[in-house]
Amino acid sequence: MTVLTTERLALSPVAVCDYDDLCALWANPTFTQYIMGQGLSAEDVWFRLLRDLGHWQAMGYGNWSIRLRDGGAYVGSVGVLDYRRALDPPFDAPELGWGVAPAFQGQGYAAEALTAALAWVDDELNVPRTVCMISPDNAASHRLAARVGYRPYAEADYKGGTVQLLERRAT
Repeated sequence: MTVLTTERLALSPVAVCDYDDLCALWANPTFTQYIMGQGLSAEDVWFRLLRDLGHWQAMGYGNWSIRLRDGGAYVGSVGVLDYRRALDPPFDAPELGWGVAPAFQGQGYAAEALTAALAWVDDELNVPRTVCMISPDNAASHRLAARVGYRPYAEADYKGGTVQLLERRAT
C-alpha cells in the first residue's frame, strides 16, 4: 500500500491504530456538519475503518490518514474511493474525498494532502478524470475543489440531501 509524503505531511493508508483518532474526528459535530450532519458512534467508526481497510485490499487504493511529519499529530484523511454510491447520475470515475479536523483547518493541510493524492492518481491510476461530491453549503471544500481543478457538472440527491457533483480532468 502506498505512503505519500509532502513537505509537512505523511499520508499512510488507514490502519487499525488510527481508530482512536478517527473516533475523535467523527464524533466532532463541526467536522461532520457538511458530511452527515451528526457525529458517529464508536461502533459506526469501527465499521467505517473496516470498510476502509477492505477498500485498500480490494481496490489497491483508499483513504489515507494524514499526520504531521513533525510530531505525528492526526490531521484528517484524504482518499481515492469507489464506494458505489447510490447517486443519479452515478459516479463513473474514482471519487476523491477529504476532511481535516477543525483544529487543523485553515492551515493549508487539506490542499497539501489533496494535491499529493491527486498527483498519485494522475501518475498511478491513469484515469481521465476523478469526481467528488460536496454539500452546497460547504464553501471551504468548494473553494479547495476549485483550487485543485474540480468543476461542477451536476447536482444529485444523496441520502435525503442535495450534493454538488464535481469533476477534474487528469493533468
